[in-house]
Amino acid sequence: MNAIAPVFCTIVPPHVLDKLAQAEDPRLSGPARRALEVDAAHRTRRRATALRAAAPTAAATGNPHRSLHDCEHRTTLPGKKVRGEGDPPGGDATVNRAYSGLGATFELLLSAYGRDSLDGAGLPLVASVHYDEGYGNAFWDGEQMVFGDGDGEVFLDFTLPVDVIGHELAHGLTQYTAGLEYQGQAGALNESVSDVFGSLVKQYTLDQTADRADWLIGAGLLAPGVTGEALRSMKAPGTAYDDDVLGKDPQPATMADYVRTTQDNGGVHINSGIPNHAFYLLASALGGKAWERAGRIWFDVLTGGELAAGARFTDFARLTVAAARSRFGDGAELAAVTKAWSQVGVPAV
Repeated sequence: MNAIAPVFCTIVPPHVLDKLAQAEDPRLSGPARRALEVDAAHRTRRRATALRAAAPTAAATGNPHRSLHDCEHRTTLPGKKVRGEGDPPGGDATVNRAYSGLGATFELLLSAYGRDSLDGAGLPLVASVHYDEGYGNAFWDGEQMVFGDGDGEVFLDFTLPVDVIGHELAHGLTQYTAGLEYQGQAGALNESVSDVFGSLVKQYTLDQTADRADWLIGAGLLAPGVTGEALRSMKAPGTAYDDDVLGKDPQPATMADYVRTTQDNGGVHINSGIPNHAFYLLASALGGKAWERAGRIWFDVLTGGELAAGARFTDFARLTVAAARSRFGDGAELAAVTKAWSQVGVPAV
């Protein structure tokens, strides 16, 4: 495995906040500018501390170790502890949703893949809610989860979609396994892996088969006045929103529309649409519950020790073909994964 290299990863892409920051309405531009400032500060701090030793983990027990904290609209982390593992639900719905989402992610990893928490060794799951005033984002900072309440104009409470919780925790999974760099195609793979496992957490929680899933990331997060249904669509990248203020979803579905940009670390939140779509095509072709076969292939690649930190789409694709053959033989899974990558224009053989 690659060395642990924590990165700062947010669910709302910088290009979305940049667009909002230019809005004439200060109710939209003010919170977006504040979120950009906060995110930039965290990103700088994460780079400065990326090489420090990882925090000690709990002994592997096969049970989650959750700790929920309330920032009380301040920015000091982790904030006041308000719920520990096994404590009954309290009166704060945001705390309760975060607690449940951490548990759902832990349960998927353990039940479907036999992995004890993000690091495989019982890593405690720490989350803070009510971060800052009207903060329009959620993030994994290399050590814990943080959720904003949203501004109420564009974004609602970031604990509402369970896939947002799963997405951000999956950045921790990547951190403790392949350690994908947060730049270019490797960064887009990092983001895509989080979308994949975030979607699988939601599907697992709802006990959905691939054909019944919505394949949306962040459904329910956008405020009622926004023209859109989610932050991203794995089924149809580029269609999640088309709003006067937010603009149009820029994600491509295939390499024919790959976006070359210097923004957002080389478009990590944009070009992730391509491997996202490949996974959707694979899961849909196989049918049934996506975490059982399609998810297993992705998990095997992420944890197999052969995925380089600077991997490109072709590297990942070829490893998924090898993983499908190794686990399932020369059957439907192998044919489906090869075809899925071909459909998005990524050579896999």
